[in-house]
Amino acid sequence: MRILVVGAGAIGGYFGARLLAAGRDVTFLVRPGRAAQLARTGLVVKSKLGDLDLPAPPTLTADRLAGPYDLILLSCKAFDLDNAMDSFAPAVGPDTAILPLLNGMSHLDSLVGRFGKHAVLGGQCAISLVLDPEGRVLHLNDGGTISFGERFGPRTARIDAIAEAFAAAQVHGGASETILQEMWEKWVFISTAAGITCLMRAAVGDIVAAGAADRTLALFDEISSIAASQGFAPRPASVQRGKAMLTTAGSPFTASMLRDVEGGRPIEADHMLGDLLKRSGTGDGFPVLRLAYAHLKAYEARRARMQSKS
Repeated sequence: MRILVVGAGAIGGYFGARLLAAGRDVTFLVRPGRAAQLARTGLVVKSKLGDLDLPAPPTLTADRLAGPYDLILLSCKAFDLDNAMDSFAPAVGPDTAILPLLNGMSHLDSLVGRFGKHAVLGGQCAISLVLDPEGRVLHLNDGGTISFGERFGPRTARIDAIAEAFAAAQVHGGASETILQEMWEKWVFISTAAGITCLMRAAVGDIVAAGAADRTLALFDEISSIAASQGFAPRPASVQRGKAMLTTAGSPFTASMLRDVEGGRPIEADHMLGDLLKRSGTGDGFPVLRLAYAHLKAYEARRARMQSKS
């Protein structure tokens, strides 16, 4: 199986490195600057699950990409999706499977519109990763899982082949026959985490200490009701796990979006919170979600204004 990993950032770098270390045929599609960096330093992963130091991993830039790949692993930010699709389009053949690990659900429509329904799998991962200034992938938590599957219909041979590759790389998770449900449950959780930690500019434990855990739970319930209206009500175990993580006293947990806001970087406000509101209809409900979304849009407006002055 020929695997093309689009980008070698935190998520793509981590899962691609695990697959490459397991002897899989992996190539990273990267920009020239990242290609030069990887040629100098190799691909380095620091993780409690095992460090990796892979010298000179195989890389390509978009101008050199040709011929179909069997699997394309896609983990860009949603606002970079159009550029990413342009870059990897030459690698998509009639039997190519595209496994996206993006937040939210709107990316599925974009990918299907460009490459067709059959090419696009469902996928999600649960892992905390960052890329440090030296280009190393840092694994911040103790675990990490990935799941993927056909969005419609039964499990197929291509899913079995992908599952075998990740199992050989000792990546937890694997094939799922309820992947859309899992994607919605992740969306509920990460949108609540992003919305409340950005709104409060604080970690979960700080929000609890401020007596505002009820606002976290209110946001979780608002987003859960939108998921239910779309036919994907979060299952009891997901609700219990998510609410516990988001209301734990003393927890240092923050969403990656808060780190992006604090760093003055672009964010996925429209793809994560805005798209939920679009799916909710035109009513006046969802007050915490609307406030959290407005807060993020105000950040984007201020960031755009500051950039225009620089």
